[in-house]
Amino acid sequence: MPKVFLDTNFLVYQLDKRYPVKQRLSRETTRDLVRRGEAVISTQVLQEFYVVATTRLNVDPVLAKGIMSRLGNMEVVTVTTDLINQAADIHVQSKVSFWDALMLAAAASANCERLLSEDMNPGQTIFGVTVANPFGKGSARPG
Repeated sequence: MPKVFLDTNFLVYQLDKRYPVKQRLSRETTRDLVRRGEAVISTQVLQEFYVVATTRLNVDPVLAKGIMSRLGNMEVVTVTTDLINQAADIHVQSKVSFWDALMLAAAASANCERLLSEDMNPGQTIFGVTVANPFGKGSARPG
């Protein structure tokens, strides 16, 4: 079964009413991936989600915690020292930000084929994981 890693920015759109098309696509795609058991996130994504939701989107912290708890029903990769060291290698070799490299390392550790992100270069394959922009031109919803 192909697995897909979800970047924080992709999940945050579920709460962002300023972008209704992206909100709908994020919700539908996440629901479909979870239903098929293909959605993967990391502890980094959970942490970033809470911070962005409560600071940038002004979501009530109790509501954000509840949503974060439900996100924990996906496969969650725990960021370990080994993953951090792999991320440092990816950062140096691939010239991506350390935080993006950490997501790529987590995605690779879970055998994900794709990483859905609006912030990275679509089509780029790093550490065996292909980056896809779910909102970009020509990008179809996974599935």
